[in-house]
Amino acid sequence: MALDLTIAIPVRNEEKNLPGCLSAIGTDLARHVVVIDSGSTDRTKEIATNWGASVIDFVWDGKFPKKRNWFLRNHTPTTKWVLFLDADEYLTADFKIELRRALERDDVVGFWLSYTIYFLGKRLKGGYPLRKLALFKVGAGEYERIDEEKWSKLDMEVHEHPVLIGSVGVIQSKIDHQDFRGVSHYVIKHDDYASWEAARFVKSAANARVADQWTWKQRLKYRLMRTPLIGPAYFCGSFFLMGGFRDGARGLSFALLKTAYFTQVYCKIREKEISEES
Repeated sequence: MALDLTIAIPVRNEEKNLPGCLSAIGTDLARHVVVIDSGSTDRTKEIATNWGASVIDFVWDGKFPKKRNWFLRNHTPTTKWVLFLDADEYLTADFKIELRRALERDDVVGFWLSYTIYFLGKRLKGGYPLRKLALFKVGAGEYERIDEEKWSKLDMEVHEHPVLIGSVGVIQSKIDHQDFRGVSHYVIKHDDYASWEAARFVKSAANARVADQWTWKQRLKYRLMRTPLIGPAYFCGSFFLMGGFRDGARGLSFALLKTAYFTQVYCKIREKEISEES
């Protein structure tokens, strides 16, 4: 029996990842599966339609709201729950079993979800765990509002988190996170992420209203962003404290890529600050 759930999958040119994502969902898990497309030029929309998902076109104007909040506001799900799933995230059998039990609860309005991370073809054993608040009751809240003006090409909420009214639970079983688009795509994508992170930091770090909504992890990250130590701090935490060394060369490579990313964010922050001072 299908759950009172809408699964929303924001996409752009995801023909490599989407077939596996949809297959893992199956046809009897959720009442609705919606693919929100941002002008894909590959077979993404065809794949979604052939599978039986609903397809909604999204065109971003460079400002708030981005894709997830736009969907919640303009195509509000008619189900009790909504799960935002990226095309490179694959529901596991264990997760779907726990999901059915979790959605019977009435004492929470959302759930933190955990994800495995695959890198260079294999699952990572160590490193920082990936967790997102991606499952919640429709109407319980939306992703945090960030008023930007085309800081990057990112038309979807990336590091924003939902701000919900009510208690939040945890689903322990993990979703598999596997991106089959390769390391080059990873590096290019994270350059956009770094530009967005830097612009957000410069604009919102002094905004008490925005800062009050940050999680403790966000507070720690933004504190470290003020110094070039954020890169080395991430590396030490991920590779040594969180066991990234257990993955050998793959774990080292992944930690170094993330270290470079956070160092890039710091440099872009300083670049913006220097530009504004001159």
